Amino acid sequence: MLFIYPVIDLMNSVFLLNITFCDAAEAWQISPQDSATQIMEWMVEFHNFIMCDLILTAGVVIFFLYSVLTIFNSNNVKSSNFSFTHDSFLEIAWTAYPTIILVGIAFPSFALLYALDDLVDPALTLKIIGHQWYWSYEYGGSLIDENGNNVMDVNLSFDSYLLSIKDMGLGRFRLLEVDNRIKLPILKHIRLMITSADVLHSWAIPSFGVKVDACPGRLSQASVFIKRVGVYYGQCSELCGVNHGFMPIVVEAIPSSKFVAWLIKK
Repeated sequence: MLFIYPVIDLMNSVFLLNITFCDAAEAWQISPQDSATQIMEWMVEFHNFIMCDLILTAGVVIFFLYSVLTIFNSNNVKSSNFSFTHDSFLEIAWTAYPTIILVGIAFPSFALLYALDDLVDPALTLKIIGHQWYWSYEYGGSLIDENGNNVMDVNLSFDSYLLSIKDMGLGRFRLLEVDNRIKLPILKHIRLMITSADVLHSWAIPSFGVKVDACPGRLSQASVFIKRVGVYYGQCSELCGVNHGFMPIVVEAIPSSKFVAWLIKK
């Protein structure tokens, strides 16, 4: 399953199809959104690995079930010439197989969990505050370059509300667009500090592999490293009240030079 996506990309290139990244939900979508961070890529690979295990296990179970139904029935076996109450090999097999599957799942899952909590010195910090029913964002600290030098001090805050239909232009997603998008630089380690001012919220961007609860009185932390330019959509994933479905999140990932110019303009 790990090689399916490269094969699909190759087939699309051969047939000269117009390929665009899926950074927002699509109709009848059954697969995850395209990854924009390394963490999300590992999540998708782990998902595909689990699906392989499930298909293999289902195939083995269906095969033995079919064998029992077709071979050991009253038409084929009139009477039994022997009986048994113990089979060491069979007991070892049905104990060892699930153990091997669980151990095979455990190692990549532990590595993924460790990667989710691994924090690198951030080049930028973004504080996210959930309200009923909108988001507030605060850029703080200093913007650091690749050499660890301070590019500029950042002190910017704004609110982000759902964009009404009458203010929405062409190419915008209904109930997903906001009046103030978050802008973040690509190829930078970014720390997210997430909290709430009233009730439980959840800040979630599927393409980033980020879904962190915003709890009142508690500051949660996550980190992202965006690999490509794009516009990424998410929503509050916690039942936070009557307008829960109207708390969209839009992140616009841009090159570092454009991000600095945006900060200076703000």
